[in-house]
Amino acid sequence: MSWLNALRSALRSLAANTLRSILTMLGIIIGVAAVITMIAVGQGATLRVQEQMKGLGSNIMLVMSGGVSQAGVRLGAQTRQRLTEEDAQAIAQEIPEVQVAAPTSRTNGQVVYGNANWGTSILGVTNDYLEARDWPLATGRVFDPGELAGSAKVAWLGATVVRELFGDQDPVDQVVRVRNIPMTVIGVLAPKGQNSMGQDQDDVIMVPLGTLRNRIWGGEAASRLKRVGAISVKVYDGLDMKAVEESINSLLRQRFKVQSGVEDPFSVRNLTEVLQAQEESSRVMTLLLAAVAGISLGVGGIGIMNIMLVSVTERTREIGLRMAVGARGRDILAQFLIEAMTLSLIGGALGVALGAAATWSVGYFAEWQVSLSLASVLLAVGFSGLVGIFFGYYPARKASRLLPIQALRYE
Repeated sequence: MSWLNALRSALRSLAANTLRSILTMLGIIIGVAAVITMIAVGQGATLRVQEQMKGLGSNIMLVMSGGVSQAGVRLGAQTRQRLTEEDAQAIAQEIPEVQVAAPTSRTNGQVVYGNANWGTSILGVTNDYLEARDWPLATGRVFDPGELAGSAKVAWLGATVVRELFGDQDPVDQVVRVRNIPMTVIGVLAPKGQNSMGQDQDDVIMVPLGTLRNRIWGGEAASRLKRVGAISVKVYDGLDMKAVEESINSLLRQRFKVQSGVEDPFSVRNLTEVLQAQEESSRVMTLLLAAVAGISLGVGGIGIMNIMLVSVTERTREIGLRMAVGARGRDILAQFLIEAMTLSLIGGALGVALGAAATWSVGYFAEWQVSLSLASVLLAVGFSGLVGIFFGYYPARKASRLLPIQALRYE
């Protein structure tokens, strides 16, 4: 018997028991759909973390002011403002692995243009901040040295602020009021998207660091001492981030004259390492979800084996008749094996359609990021075919070993 004839015979046999065939394929359909959906959700989560890493910038660490305690209560990070611009300069100059160290300070306020206004974050920065965060300007120019030194009233706008205040209008060279202080827009930041906490990074206006201290804060003590809230540190590619983190800790402890055993008045956070850990967790979760979904494929395979065993019993006399007219054991083996594979592959194809629909539904209704790849589809369908071969082999082998005379006498 040729493989083509065996396939035709298998399809006729499955069509003769349509309802039973559909019920048998149900486990495979659900299993394949579950595998495809779970892998798509897991890959979507991994891609989201990777996008966040790109939005954050590569090889970046954040040095923040430490906390203070009052009446035994710890007030948290950045409640003790001890970092200064000089600390940022020392990190950049004394640690050779550091590409750039950008001091920053942050506050909030209302930005007004014409009849439109928008509440946003106001960030005091230097030009180094763009390099540290891999954040280019979409249009406009950077601050010149005179503007940085003279606390000039100039600003860069994030994409969200531009949309809310200007719509489709070009904001460059326009004047906005930041806390009632007129600022000339000299640049628009490239869109950055959300960070790992889901916050819109484009909802920001950036001004020179001196402008924030001297004009917006108005010459407070932090202004006189050149205090900053944080320092963004970018390390050269390919270097050991942990070693650089230890160097920064050692340098700042020396500058702050921190004695041994005393808590650091600052904290160093390796943001890239945190996001890499999140990415690895997403990958592990993807594998776990795919493994759990794969169990249903195994259950579907057991269902195929049970139905094939029933089919062998029901068609024992047919098997005996085929053998009596010249069919060999391998022909019977091929026929039943092809039936099992056909059940699996048809179930796999239907499972792909169901999985694609489920993936789309999760992305649309739950608003999760999903990624349906060809590799996951081929993996699920290929595995379903292997399930058909594995669980169909025993019933097929049992059928091929029947003795013709015993099969013909079977009632």
